[in-house]
Amino acid sequence: MIASGFIALCNKEVLRFAKVGFQTIAAPILTAVLYLLIFSHALEAKVRVLGIGYTAFLIPGLVMMAVLQNAFANSSSSIIQSKITGNIVFVLLSPLSHTEFFFAYVVAAIIRGICVGVGVFLATIWFANLSFESPWWILTFAVLGAAIMASLGLIAGIWAEKFDQLAALQNFLIMPLTFLSGVFYSIHSLPDFWQNLSRWNPVFYMIDGFRFGFFGVSDVSPWISLAASLGVLTVLVTATLNMLRRGYKLRA
Repeated sequence: MIASGFIALCNKEVLRFAKVGFQTIAAPILTAVLYLLIFSHALEAKVRVLGIGYTAFLIPGLVMMAVLQNAFANSSSSIIQSKITGNIVFVLLSPLSHTEFFFAYVVAAIIRGICVGVGVFLATIWFANLSFESPWWILTFAVLGAAIMASLGLIAGIWAEKFDQLAALQNFLIMPLTFLSGVFYSIHSLPDFWQNLSRWNPVFYMIDGFRFGFFGVSDVSPWISLAASLGVLTVLVTATLNMLRRGYKLRA
């Protein structure tokens, strides 16, 4: 039986972003559509990637990028806002285990990431004919990627002591990792040095595996992407649970 405390905290986090849906859901969808309009207009007639039209290739990348960025934003912003305003104490004093605390924030972040991703997909699907070679891979990497970024967002929110630190982490880590992960291109179009460097970017595997679910082609095997993503998730979950268990930067 699922603990009522977990459900209450998860509902609180979902309502937190749902109440400002224009900012947390509509705005990222608009941003993704603008990316699509600009890049597809400029490159559709000139570029094919992995044998796929550029617009069709771009759409899954934009969907997954939206999922990842918003899952990270949800958990990280919630934690740091609670720390700065001081209301984190009410969560910490509740009879919740650190595991329930973790899963409540992660599940809510996954829900926001998936909601935005579905919104981006529905807004952009009209621009190209997409196939769905393996819906299982699409769902797997969407949830797995959102869970990874939600966990990373928790770590960032716990570590940061002010919004400036969190913004720096987003600008100098999250944004480069997502933009340089194959959202807009195949890594096979890069010189050897940058191809090899891209293989150290965990976000590349999430996006590449997600795209495989649509077209059945990818830069690397989806099984390699799955193994890499599960490895990263395991490390992040272990680190986050350890921080929560110790009360790192949460308890005075």
